[in-house]
Amino acid sequence: MNHRRIACIALVLSALLPTGQVLAQNKSIVVASTTSTEQSGLFGHLLPAFRRDSGIDVRVVAVGTGQALDMGRRGDADVVFVHDQTAEEKFVADGFGMKRLPVMYNDFVLIGPKADPAGIKGGDINAALTKLGASQQSFISRGDKSGTHAAELRYWKASNIDVAAAKPAGYKECGCGMGPALNLAAQSNAYVLADRGTWLAFKNRADLAILVEGDKRLFNQYGVMVVSPEKHAHVKKEPAQAFVDWLVSAKGQSTIAAYKIEGEQLFFANADAKP
Repeated sequence: MNHRRIACIALVLSALLPTGQVLAQNKSIVVASTTSTEQSGLFGHLLPAFRRDSGIDVRVVAVGTGQALDMGRRGDADVVFVHDQTAEEKFVADGFGMKRLPVMYNDFVLIGPKADPAGIKGGDINAALTKLGASQQSFISRGDKSGTHAAELRYWKASNIDVAAAKPAGYKECGCGMGPALNLAAQSNAYVLADRGTWLAFKNRADLAILVEGDKRLFNQYGVMVVSPEKHAHVKKEPAQAFVDWLVSAKGQSTIAAYKIEGEQLFFANADAKP
């Protein structure tokens, strides 16, 4: 049987198969997401449950939020799952993503040496960064256009410090993910802004501890979007939408809420929040 005849038979069979069976032959998607969701261990907890429920395989590419959104713009992912609401809304408004849905939240924490030489412990985030900026103490910035980096820049600006124009004496950019940034802070006894989920999963804490937490401005919302098939016809819309629907379903939300490390919950499901 020649190759042309085999191809024709395959085409006829795919046309005759029910939609679900056709999808079953191509049930894999690429999700562009953040290093915080990957390095916190959340995907290792979520994806096996989703695979059992759907039969769909998910390959996660963990990068900063800005890079994840760029992947979506290029059509290199089927789903984008990130945490910078302003950038996410622009992504949808520009036609690159379908509807943005809230999924979960946690918070940012300001980490530093237990001895706290900058004297920031217990303050709010703006007061802490004002003191830190006036000190000579080392601060590790991710510097990678991630959601955490975007939040950090907002906090510096609200503290009347323009790090783009004049970086504080100890300010260092690593251009790296959350885990490597925490490792650098641990090695150099520096301060660093982190999402709580990655911090809780982080093992190499050395002499670091949470010094600033609980400020309402440290709220950290995650959202998810299917990449627009109108921009990129190859996007696997059906399995991608199935993943998004599962994340915001009762099953997905309870699975997110169940993820804990040493009894502490890392992410809080809130798909019912205002988009």
